[in-house]
Amino acid sequence: MADAGMLRFHVPEPEVRPGGTPDFSDVTIPKAGSVPRPEIDVDPRTIRDLAFSIIRVLNRAGEAVGPWAGLLSDEELLEGLRHMVTLRSFDARMQMAQRQGKTSFYMQHLGEEAVSCAFRKALAPGDMNFPTYRQAGLLIADGYPMVTMMNQIYSNEADPLKGRQLPIMYSSKEHGFFSISGNLATQYIQAVGWAMASAISNDQKIAAAWIGDGSTAESDFHSALVFASTYKAPVVLNVVNNQWAISTFQGIARGGSGTFAARGLGFGIPSLRVDGNDYLAVHAVAKWAAERARNNLGPTLVEYVTYRVGAHSSSDDPSAYRPKAESDAWPLGDPIVRLKNHLIQRGVWSDERHAQAEAEILDTVISAQREAERHGTLHAGGKPSARDMFEGVYAEMPPHLRRQRQQAGV
Repeated sequence: MADAGMLRFHVPEPEVRPGGTPDFSDVTIPKAGSVPRPEIDVDPRTIRDLAFSIIRVLNRAGEAVGPWAGLLSDEELLEGLRHMVTLRSFDARMQMAQRQGKTSFYMQHLGEEAVSCAFRKALAPGDMNFPTYRQAGLLIADGYPMVTMMNQIYSNEADPLKGRQLPIMYSSKEHGFFSISGNLATQYIQAVGWAMASAISNDQKIAAAWIGDGSTAESDFHSALVFASTYKAPVVLNVVNNQWAISTFQGIARGGSGTFAARGLGFGIPSLRVDGNDYLAVHAVAKWAAERARNNLGPTLVEYVTYRVGAHSSSDDPSAYRPKAESDAWPLGDPIVRLKNHLIQRGVWSDERHAQAEAEILDTVISAQREAERHGTLHAGGKPSARDMFEGVYAEMPPHLRRQRQQAGV
């Protein structure tokens, strides 16, 4: 055998670095409406190609076309538009509050609003989401009070979690929102376990697991796929591919699989990719996957192709690792603008009504913020009691915690 020379270590590189020209030429975008919609009981082996395409409903003219269209009424779409605008307005106010020192930390959803807002409308009461920190739209779209969300962000006296969680790490059993964990990927396998428990109990509730593209490199992601496929857990396995982890591009975690959805193929799990900036497409695919789970057909892996327009968090400066104009070059557009244009095309909306709705929603968000701030912020006003740190840990407080509480004088 000829000498192959010295081994070389390979590190994937993004197409462009800061200062360069954004390039998304490698993102193949099929024509809207061109991807077929299989029956929910389809043999996963016959739809392997859906792991490499992108399901789209809205075309460039704002029309809903193809077999995945037609599931939502105009009223439901108008409601979805309001949810996305509310989330974006909420984000802007809370990001500003963080800059003003009213909270320690914040993470925006800018450009990704359709993913969580549309997905929530495909679920039923009692279903449980195991989210990451960029799915607040699940709460917004389910009517969770914004004031309560803000109280948690401010860690004030009305914080439902009593200051025991990082800002934006919400929790609400009533709204199907499992407590967020900062240790990413842990909740992927927890969602599968919850779904298995629901099946064992002969319940009717399904679970939804959430993960970002970067965290798919964690072992919990792969463990979850093993258990989900083996036991046909009633779970929807969501991967939000927003192109960037904290500061590394998606290729680092994706490796040689081509797409994140393709990871599910080796486990025999039906795997689809969907335009994450298309509210109608997200809802249609989520509904398809939820129906599979609810009909005892097992898990579905869904990759949402979207783009993180803002920073990873309030602690991040994306200009250090990607071109400033990259978000403008993203070929799938803005989810709010696309749904707005669709509703205008249908004759049920207008630019004037949209501007009015934005103003009304902003006023509602500001009013909620004022109410929350009356309960305190990070450096001013009421705080949770130190006594709260001892509560809610055990059904009956053990002696050593009682002693510690007494020593703390609370």
